[in-house]
Amino acid sequence: MAGALNSETIALIAEELAVADREHAVMPRITARWPQATIDDSYAIQGVWRDRQVAAGRRLVGRKIGLTSKAMQQATGITEPDYGVMFDDTVYDSGADIPVDHFSNVRIEVELAFVLKSPLEGPGCTRDDVLAATDYVVPALEVLNSHIELEGRTIVDTISDNAAYGAMVLGEVRKRPDEIDLRWVPGLLYKNGEIEETGVAAGVLDHPATGVAWLADKFHQHGARLEAGEIILAGSFTRPMWVGRGDEVRCDYGPMGEIRCRFV
Repeated sequence: MAGALNSETIALIAEELAVADREHAVMPRITARWPQATIDDSYAIQGVWRDRQVAAGRRLVGRKIGLTSKAMQQATGITEPDYGVMFDDTVYDSGADIPVDHFSNVRIEVELAFVLKSPLEGPGCTRDDVLAATDYVVPALEVLNSHIELEGRTIVDTISDNAAYGAMVLGEVRKRPDEIDLRWVPGLLYKNGEIEETGVAAGVLDHPATGVAWLADKFHQHGARLEAGEIILAGSFTRPMWVGRGDEVRCDYGPMGEIRCRFV
């Protein structure tokens, strides 16, 4: 699907998203104003926004994959995966206080993060390739941050908005892929002491490494690869949970420990 927007329009939208990010604001849907916009356009918009962030001094530490589970696809009405970038100033440790005002439409997802020890590239990347390239896997919560109005949003809107990525909270337990059956890692998500969502990691394309393989193949189409040291969020295996100021979040990952954070 080729792009339909010219470079000036792509740059204009990227700047609008940057302003919305700085001001923690929500903007009208891109597809409401440019209904001809394609998925190629949306990744071009994200790319311009990303490059400007890097030029301003932010450091890229990894990638997020979204919409890899049926739960997330049904929650959003979007039926194919997407991806975005993650910067160093968006990473929190378990136990952190997270300023809710830094984000818009704040929700939480339950994920696993793969930290690569060697580069990963397509085409034809397999689950076994991903596991061989992985240094360790660590539980993670993703904080969603949507700068585009949610009603009527499409995959084009979501990708343009850096796949709705806001931040991630990393757990403390690290496992090599050969130490645990990643398909059976559980997630029990609590808000203020009450359980809200449950799932197991197999909900992500039957194995969370499958999403990482998909991303490596997607990157190959653009002449790129995943690099050693990158953190790859493999996608949520629960529906997103809304949070607000004062909410305390805990997720129990069974043999992989738990993550706690509070929104302030």
